[in-house]
Amino acid sequence: MRLRIAAIGRMKAGPEQELAARYLDRLKKSGAPLGLDFAGVVELPESKLPGVSERRRDEATRLTAALPEGCRLLALDETGRTPSSEEFAVDLARLRDEGLRDLALVIGGPDGLAPELRTAAAGTIAFGRLTFPHQIVRILLAEQLYRATTILAGHPYHRA
Repeated sequence: MRLRIAAIGRMKAGPEQELAARYLDRLKKSGAPLGLDFAGVVELPESKLPGVSERRRDEATRLTAALPEGCRLLALDETGRTPSSEEFAVDLARLRDEGLRDLALVIGGPDGLAPELRTAAAGTIAFGRLTFPHQIVRILLAEQLYRATTILAGHPYHRA
């Protein structure tokens, strides 16, 4: 299964980008033997439309258009369920084992995700109810994807 991160907003050069890149590089190496291939990051600029609803719809349309046909979405949103790392790993393995070819983990912009996009997603997860800048969400997601591969491989990186 090919994994992608699709995000509104760009990571600027600096320590946040370096940390995310470090975990994504680890993911590439650890995921491939497990059938979890990291296919990259899709970054799109924030919408400049005047209203919140319009911006969300514009971003959702552009995110969907930038992904492969048939790609399933997993939305990151503060209203989502908060799985443990183990549950997240099992969810990824289940989707892989069902034969899903492409999964995009979607991070919205400052206004969040369009309700239509959340509804169309295969699921919605949250890293708690706190609001985080998209750079930090991206780091957390990259680390949890890497952690999921270590859990599935029985590697000692993850200690409960």
